[in-house]
Amino acid sequence: MADVVPAGGHPGPATATGSVGAPYPAGWEADVVLTDGSTTRLRPIRPDDADALQAFHVAQSERSTYLRFFASLERLPDRDLERLVTVDHVTRVALVAVSGSPEAGTPERILGVARYDLVEPETAEVAFNISDAHQGKGLGSVLLEHLAAAARERGVRRFVAEVLPQNGRMLAVFKDAGYAVRQRTEDGVVQVGFDIDPTDRSLAVAADREHRAEARSMRALLWARSVVVVGPGTADAAEASLPARQAARVLAGLVPEVRSGRLTVHTVGVGDGAGLDDTGVHHHLRIDDVPGPVELAVVALPATHVLDAARRLGALGVRGLVLLSGGFAEAGPEGLARQRLLLGVAHGAGMRVVGPSSFGLLATHDGTTLDASLVDRPPRAGRLGLFCQSAPLAVTLLAAVERRGLGLAQLVSAGHRADVSGNDLMQFWGEDDDTDVVALYLESIGNPRKFSRVARRLAAHKPVVVLTAGRSGHVVPPGHAVRPTRAPRRTLEEVLRQSGVVRVENVHQMLDVVQVLAHQPLPAGRRTAVLASSTGVAALVAEAAAAAGLVMTGRVELLAEDASPAQVQAAVERVYTDPEVDVVVVVRIPTLGVEDAVLPGEVARAAARTGRTTVTCMYDLHGITAQLTADDPQGRARTVPAYAAPEDAALALGHAARYAAWRAADRGVPVHPDGVDTRAAGRLVAGLLAASGATDGAPLALDPTQTAELLTAAGIHVWPSVRVHDADEAVAAADRLGWPVAVKTTVPALRHRADLGGVRLDVADEVELRADVAGILALAGDHDPGEDVPPLEVQAMAPHGVACVVRSVEDPLFGPVISLGVAGDASDLLGDVAYGVPPLTDVDVADLVRTPRAAPRLFGYRGLPALDVAALEDLVARVSVLADALPDVRSLELNPVVVSPQGLAVLGAYASVAPADRADAARRLARP
Repeated sequence: MADVVPAGGHPGPATATGSVGAPYPAGWEADVVLTDGSTTRLRPIRPDDADALQAFHVAQSERSTYLRFFASLERLPDRDLERLVTVDHVTRVALVAVSGSPEAGTPERILGVARYDLVEPETAEVAFNISDAHQGKGLGSVLLEHLAAAARERGVRRFVAEVLPQNGRMLAVFKDAGYAVRQRTEDGVVQVGFDIDPTDRSLAVAADREHRAEARSMRALLWARSVVVVGPGTADAAEASLPARQAARVLAGLVPEVRSGRLTVHTVGVGDGAGLDDTGVHHHLRIDDVPGPVELAVVALPATHVLDAARRLGALGVRGLVLLSGGFAEAGPEGLARQRLLLGVAHGAGMRVVGPSSFGLLATHDGTTLDASLVDRPPRAGRLGLFCQSAPLAVTLLAAVERRGLGLAQLVSAGHRADVSGNDLMQFWGEDDDTDVVALYLESIGNPRKFSRVARRLAAHKPVVVLTAGRSGHVVPPGHAVRPTRAPRRTLEEVLRQSGVVRVENVHQMLDVVQVLAHQPLPAGRRTAVLASSTGVAALVAEAAAAAGLVMTGRVELLAEDASPAQVQAAVERVYTDPEVDVVVVVRIPTLGVEDAVLPGEVARAAARTGRTTVTCMYDLHGITAQLTADDPQGRARTVPAYAAPEDAALALGHAARYAAWRAADRGVPVHPDGVDTRAAGRLVAGLLAASGATDGAPLALDPTQTAELLTAAGIHVWPSVRVHDADEAVAAADRLGWPVAVKTTVPALRHRADLGGVRLDVADEVELRADVAGILALAGDHDPGEDVPPLEVQAMAPHGVACVVRSVEDPLFGPVISLGVAGDASDLLGDVAYGVPPLTDVDVADLVRTPRAAPRLFGYRGLPALDVAALEDLVARVSVLADALPDVRSLELNPVVVSPQGLAVLGAYASVAPADRADAARRLARP
C-alpha cells in the first residue's frame, strides 16, 4: 500500500522547528491492534526521526516509492528529508507507526507514515506510505483514523489527495473508511476528496476493523499451540520462591497436552538443566536458546527481570505474554514506570500482555486444552467464556464452576489489565463458535463507552452476564489505570442497561444466571407456570417469580409427596401443554429427604421437547446434572439447571426473561435531528476557549448570548430574556418582549423557586410588574446574584405545561452523561432523574423520557391533556448529539424546559466549556 502526495511529490512549506505552531502532542501517541492481531505504536513524527525515515524509504520497493513520489527515488534528498520530519503539529501534521521501544533498549523502526498539509481553511491534503512488509494488515486504515482524529482537533474538516490510478490499495482505504468519497481523474491522476466528520458508516467501519483486529489478537493467545514458560530458575521446588512455584504449576497444567502431542512447550528457568525431558517438554537455559517462533509466553519472574525477558521473547515472535508476576503499577510510581516500559517493549514487538498479577488463561478448542494458568485441576470443557481480573477471584470462580458442573470454554484473568481487558475478550467471543454464554467479573471498567459499544454488539447474539465490584463502578483497585469520575452512581447502571448485559449482585447469582442461559433456550415470554410439592411452596415460588419480573398465569400444579409415576407424568404434561405458559419453575423438596426417581426425567424430557425454559429446585440436585438432561428435537442436549433455593431459581429465570425481551426488541437507530451543525458549534467552542486564554483547565462559564449561540447550532431555541436592575427597566423589557411576562430573580438559590416567590408568572400589566419586582428584590435582598449580574430577569410567558430539566455533563471516565427529570423539589430530593450515555438511539431517547417516576405527568396525568413528548424527545436527541460530538462542552443545563400540549419552550440555559480528552478515543491502547 503506497501513499499519495500532493502534485509534485512533496508536502508544502515546512516550519523552522517541530515546536512552532503547537507543542509536541503527546496525546496523539497510541498503541493499536492491527488486523493480524499484532500491535504497533503510533506517534507524531519528530525531527530526530530523519535516519529512521530514510531507512524506511530505502527499504521500500521501487513500485511503492514510485506510487509515493510519482518518481523513482533511491534516497530522500537531505532537504526533503528535513522537511518531512519537521512539522508544526497544526497546519502540517505527520504520524508514524513504529516497532521497537528505545526507552527499553529496542531501536525503533518506522512501519508507516501518514501526513497532512493544510491547503485552505478546514481542508488538508493527505499522504500515506506503508512498508511493503506491513501491507494488508490494516495499518493504512488505522493511520487514516488517527490522522483524521488529529485533524479534527485542529479544525480540519476535509481531506483531499492525489492518487495514481494504479494505486488501488490506497483508493480502497479511502473508500472503505466509510466516508462519502468523491473522486475524479485529471491529467492521469485521481483527485480524491471527502469530509472527515464521523458518520454512522465511518464509525461502524472503524468499530468493525477494531473488532476483527482485537478478536484476532485474542485468538492468537487462546488458540496457541506453542508455549514457553519462563521462571526464575530455582532448583528446589520445596524452597522455591513464589514465581518459581507459579512457573512449575503452569508447566504441570501444560504437560498432559504435551504428552498427547497437541502442544509444544519450552521452558526457561523451570526445573534443572536443559534438553528434552520424558514428557516431551523442551528445557533451555536462556530465552535466546529457544527456537522460534513461539506463540505464547507465560512469565513468572521478579518484576525487575520481566522487562529483559519481554524484549527477548519479542525476538521469538511471541504474540501474547501472560504475566503472573506483580510489582508493577500497584507498587507505586516506580512500578508504574516499569509497567509503561513493559508495554512499550511488548507493543513494539507486536505482543499483547495479559496481566500483571494474572492467574493465567484456560481455553479449549478443537479438542485441545491450553491450560496456561495456576489452577490445580481445570473444570471440564464446556461453552462458557469467563473473564475476571484478580487472580484470587479466579480461584473462587473456577471452584464454583466445578461444583456446579458447568463446562468452561475459556477463562482469562487479566490481573491489573495493563493491556488485555474484558473488551478484548468480548470482541473474541463475538466471533467464537465454541462459546454460547459470556460472564465477566469486573473490578473496574477503564473505558465504559467502549465497553457499552462492544457489549451491546455481543449481547445482540450471545448473553453477557456482568458482575462489578461495587454497584457504582467507582471502585479503583491498586494497579488499575482508571480515570476519576464525577458521574452519579447510577450512571454505570445505565451504561449496562443500554448494553443489554445481565447485571448480577454476586458470584452466586452470576453462575445461577449462567446456568439457565447456557443450558436452556431463551424464554419466549414471562408467563410462568409453577409445579410444586405443596400449596405453601407454590405460594413462595409465585411470590419469588413476581418479584423477579415474571408474570404468574395461574397455572399451578401440585404434586403430593407420594404421587405415583402416572400422576407425576400427567401433572408435567398439563403444565407443558398449556399454550399460555412460556417458562416453568419446578420445586419439589420431599420432607423425608428421599431423591425423586421420576420427576427429574419427566421434567427434563418435557422441557427439551417443548422448548419451555425451565428451572428447578429439587432435593439433592445442584447445578448441571445428568438426571435433568434430555435431548431436544434437534438432538442437542438440554439440561434443566437445579438451584439451592426457589428464590435463586426464580431470580435467574427473571434475568433470562428480561435479556430475551431486550434481545427481541427494536433497539432503534442513532439519532440525527435535522439542523444540528456540530461544525459550527465546534468552531464557536474552539474560539471561546482560544479567546479565554485559560490554561488551567478550569471550566469557562458562557454568558447567555454565547450559550444561545451554541444551542442555535444544535437547532435549540432559547426563549429570549432581558436582565434588568429595577422596575423601570423591567417595564421597558416587557414592552419589547410582549405582555404577559414572567419575572424572576437571578439569585441561584431562588432562580427557579416559584414556591418561594423567586418567580412571578403571568404578569399582565405595569402595575402588577412593579409590585412583583419590589417583592422579588426584597426577597432576594440577602442574596448575591453574582458579580456584575443584574438581579432580575424578564421573559415572555410560555404556554403552560410541565417543567423539566435536561442536563449534560462531560465526565472524565464516562464521557457525556445526559440526564432528564421533571423539575421540582420532589425530583431533586428523591433523585427522580433518568440518565443516558450517548450515542443514543431513538429507542434510548424514548426510554430516557419515560424512565423518571414523574414521567406520567407528560402523558395526560389525571385527565390533563397529553403533552408534546415528541418535542421533548427531539430536544434530548439534540443535546445528546451535541454532547457526543463536543467533549469540550463541559456542562449544559436547560432549565426550565416547559413542555406544553403543542411544543416546548426552553426558558433557561447555562453552559460551560473546557478542554477535554475522552477515554474512548481511537487511541485505545495508549499506555497509562
